Amino acid sequence: MSVRITRQHYDALLTALDDARRQRHLLTYRALIERLALPAPAMQTLTAALEHLAALDAQADRPLRSSLVISQGASRLPRTGYFDCVTRLGRFSGPTDGVAAASWHAAEVARVFEFDYPPEH
Repeated sequence: MSVRITRQHYDALLTALDDARRQRHLLTYRALIERLALPAPAMQTLTAALEHLAALDAQADRPLRSSLVISQGASRLPRTGYFDCVTRLGRFSGPTDGVAAASWHAAEVARVFEFDYPPEH
């Protein structure tokens, strides 16, 4: 099954991530789904959009903005699929849970906070 996000929702996602970056805070998947008012299947749509954005950022050799989205659980890390995605993109290798993943994620978030992204077309 292919999941697509509307241009309006994608633009809103980029705005939300840019706001979070400028304010130096993280967003939960749930908060982002609610803010964007994504229709069902909302989590699959958000995941597909974040993975697409991660691929674009990786291709442009930029820090991954998708790193700003985390689970609301105690780990305060992205879901396992995020680490699968960044592994496929060649940005991370190792276990998707534990100290290595948490350290890599924290460093990537810091890079995102410091990076000045060009405006999207």
